[in-house]
Amino acid sequence: MMCSRVVFRCFKAMERFADRLTGAAGPFFVAFAIILIGLGAICFFDVVMPSLSWPLISFPICLLIVLNLFMHYYYVVTVPPGFVEDPPREPGSSIFWATKNGPPRGELTGVRWSKELVITRAAVTRCRKCGQSKPERTHHCRICNRCVLKYDHHCPVRVNQCVGLHNERHFVMFMAYLVVACICLVATGYPHILRALGATADLSWPHRVPQIAFILEYILAVVMALAVGIMVSYHLWTVAHGETTVESHDHEIYRKVARSRDETFVNSYDLGKRRNLELFFNIGENGYPLYTLILPLRINPYTDGRSWARREGYEAHSGVRRGEELTDEEDEEDEA
Repeated sequence: MMCSRVVFRCFKAMERFADRLTGAAGPFFVAFAIILIGLGAICFFDVVMPSLSWPLISFPICLLIVLNLFMHYYYVVTVPPGFVEDPPREPGSSIFWATKNGPPRGELTGVRWSKELVITRAAVTRCRKCGQSKPERTHHCRICNRCVLKYDHHCPVRVNQCVGLHNERHFVMFMAYLVVACICLVATGYPHILRALGATADLSWPHRVPQIAFILEYILAVVMALAVGIMVSYHLWTVAHGETTVESHDHEIYRKVARSRDETFVNSYDLGKRRNLELFFNIGENGYPLYTLILPLRINPYTDGRSWARREGYEAHSGVRRGEELTDEEDEEDEA
């Protein structure tokens, strides 16, 4: 028993050290990502773009994909995820902010936001780590040491901060456009990669980008299309089920507990796949136009993180009882 506790504490210490290490190296990861993405864009426009048909159509489309890729990456890195002590955010007035479809028909402080959607106040607890009031779906990030509204995960490698209420949409959009960009490079650059691999002299490679740079970026695009494609597919799956990454894990445990009592766990945030996606991207009724999915514009989420849309007739999850909710507190014995 004592040996298992020692091993557990060693793993905990190693985990915290890795968190601090990756947190400190975050800016370097971001700089490295910018270099790789920028080099990939240069390779595409220098090598592939001149050979595409219908340049008046293909060039604007490709430019729009690259613009979305860079802008959403910029947003997810620079937009704070939403901390509990921050005041509610108002939409900006610059050209980078989208305009809603129409004037709002209700405030998030009430019970109903529209005829079809029920909004209820989130239950509030107090974080034992930082002492802040913590609404539902809020978790304490041990790397940032702050409570994040609708916390999904901390991403030190790509964005160097938490992914939460205000930047999760940009995170998903960035991954989606990264996959689209990689697929475009792989599909349209196939003849050029064959030429690059078969070229034996610089004279047979009529491009400014070096052959080795294009070959490496092409291989990286293949890997990223597969890896990030799996990641964004999983993230969209959780979004379509009204969950975050953390909640997806928690809800699996709740389902097992509910089954052990011959009960059924019901996620009160799950309004159906279409409605969940509409709320996440904040489009449709009382939201933003569909063009916000193809133009890299800033928008606010549908909620301030202190009220949530729920299923009709539910004010909390079904199948999990008070006191059974999982928290992000570390093992108390380890803390002691």
